[in-house]
Amino acid sequence: MTKLQLALDMLETKQALHVAGLAAPWIDIIEIGTPLLKHEGIEVVKRLASAFPDKTILVDTKTMDVGAYEAKFCFEAGAKIVTVLGVADDNTIIGAVTCANRYGGTVMVDLINEPDKAQRVRQLEQLGVHVAGVHSGIDQQQAGHSPLEDLRIVRRNTDLPVAVAGGINIANIDAILAERPETIIVGGAITSAENVAEAAQAIKEKM
Repeated sequence: MTKLQLALDMLETKQALHVAGLAAPWIDIIEIGTPLLKHEGIEVVKRLASAFPDKTILVDTKTMDVGAYEAKFCFEAGAKIVTVLGVADDNTIIGAVTCANRYGGTVMVDLINEPDKAQRVRQLEQLGVHVAGVHSGIDQQQAGHSPLEDLRIVRRNTDLPVAVAGGINIANIDAILAERPETIIVGGAITSAENVAEAAQAIKEKM
């Protein structure tokens, strides 16, 4: 069954805990977004991991260097998944994967801004990566870019589990689901909803 990942990109731990709590019955993975991690530091990982022991905690580190070093302190704080950028050096990715394997964790490689996603995802398989991440960033979304075509390209070129993010909501999720991603990542469509719980439930039931 496809998993639902909630992206928490607000800046305050208190708000993140509140929103995650409202959505918790319908989500599988709690993502500590890059802005939240930068603003609050590693303590936010510990707080969310402690508050939601039944959820998988993903830390969106978007690591570009020293993969093992950054992965280690996230796993030790309670994370189960960390992210590394696909445009990072192979040795950075290998370092993160080696660390993840040591801690029983997972590395998702984010293919944002990777020019040749088909070739890169095949390389990532050889590097031992656990999950391929298809991601249209907010700036790209504002320019009209959708992750759908990138998802199709990646799906055709890998047997890795695939996670997809980028402006996904109740109105466009059917096209995403048709490509059979293992994880769908939703942020604003839930976190900015007037009723967070209802929004999370509606998306999960749609899935």
